[in-house]
Amino acid sequence: MWRTPKYTGPERRKARRWRPRPIRILLVLLAIAVVGYASVVLWLMSQETRLVFQAGAVLGPSRPPFPYQQIDLPRTDGARQFAWKMPAAAPDRPWVLFLHGNASNVASNVNISHYRLLRDSGLNVLAPEYRGFSGLDGIPTEDALAADAHAAYAYLQQSGVPATRIVVYGWSLGSAVAVRLADEVEAAAVILEGAPASIAEIGQKQYPFFPIRIVMRNRFDSLRRIARIREPLLFLHSPEDVVIPYSEGRRLYDAATSQKTMVDVRGGHVHASEEDQALFRSAIAAFLDRNGLTGAQAAVR
Repeated sequence: MWRTPKYTGPERRKARRWRPRPIRILLVLLAIAVVGYASVVLWLMSQETRLVFQAGAVLGPSRPPFPYQQIDLPRTDGARQFAWKMPAAAPDRPWVLFLHGNASNVASNVNISHYRLLRDSGLNVLAPEYRGFSGLDGIPTEDALAADAHAAYAYLQQSGVPATRIVVYGWSLGSAVAVRLADEVEAAAVILEGAPASIAEIGQKQYPFFPIRIVMRNRFDSLRRIARIREPLLFLHSPEDVVIPYSEGRRLYDAATSQKTMVDVRGGHVHASEEDQALFRSAIAAFLDRNGLTGAQAAVR
């Protein structure tokens, strides 16, 4: 019986056709996802300085509407640093060591608004600049800003101002610098405005799918330090704050163990010192009076 031979024409493949297997596709997609995820994490790590500090490159043109002096702060490490020194009418009044936040410098309008408010309240003000800001050399880090704050504190003491006359004031990121300084030195009182409990925690909320708590180098964990501060504390925070949520300031307040006061102000994160000046002045004056510091009387403008 004749059999029909098996067809082996040119259009028929002699080898088995390759067909993608589902497991192989999944592995490739997983590898792509892992590489992409790791790339984003590495990018966040490489951009941490820019994202956290947002250092200003130049000193802006704005200046206080009252006498001030730009001084160089002596440093044991040889780094160049300057500060704005703004004495009030009475040199025996307390000195406020004002530590500004990120995305600004000593000449930013928001900081000048604070200087005016404090000086009009009869307080002397020293506002140091951080490295990497306003054209100063160096890269800002948590430890670097702590050293910069220490240099300003040392200048006041070397100028004859005792710790019992130094009020440490931190705004925004400067609050975290202030908490660390107050943890490491003695002061008369501490004022924290728009204070974060932990920059790492805020970053984790902003990037919930990435291990920010693990990879972040500049954590600014004020929550860990606040209970060690023995000086009286004044917290100023706006419930309208969308930069540093009010809940952050509340967490920090709740963790503090020294004499403490929290005052809710209007104006959000940036404009509170301008929009709610009357409450700022009364809250600061009452706080200083309660603690034996003569800050309630207004200075001569």
